[in-house]
Amino acid sequence: MSMTDPIADLLTRLRNGLAASKRWIDVPASNMKKRIIFILKEEHYIEDFIFIADDNNEIIRVFLKYDYRQKPVIVGIERVSKPGRRVYVGNSNLPRVLDGLGIAILSTSEGVISNKTAKRKNIGGEVLCNVW
Repeated sequence: MSMTDPIADLLTRLRNGLAASKRWIDVPASNMKKRIIFILKEEHYIEDFIFIADDNNEIIRVFLKYDYRQKPVIVGIERVSKPGRRVYVGNSNLPRVLDGLGIAILSTSEGVISNKTAKRKNIGGEVLCNVW
């Protein structure tokens, strides 16, 4: 059976892994998921990630990040643009998550980037998700 929204599946796996205080989670790999996870690492929302190659499948192992009290660093993560309703923004109205405390991940003509990078490059695109 095919999955209709693999990005929502990634976000749900992250949310469930953090709620269960897991050390890591495994996610089926795709180029979009690799880029989203790279941005989460770049913005210090996850510890690290590695790629595990099986016979024909590639898996991304994401190591989750917690603070000194063992509380998850990611407090909230939500999907914005869905398969039934795409959300696009221009360079003049890029989203700010919690007044700059969180990030929005966008799919642009220059690839998947955070809202901070999009603001620097002065480009807009499709808002994939918000993380705070």
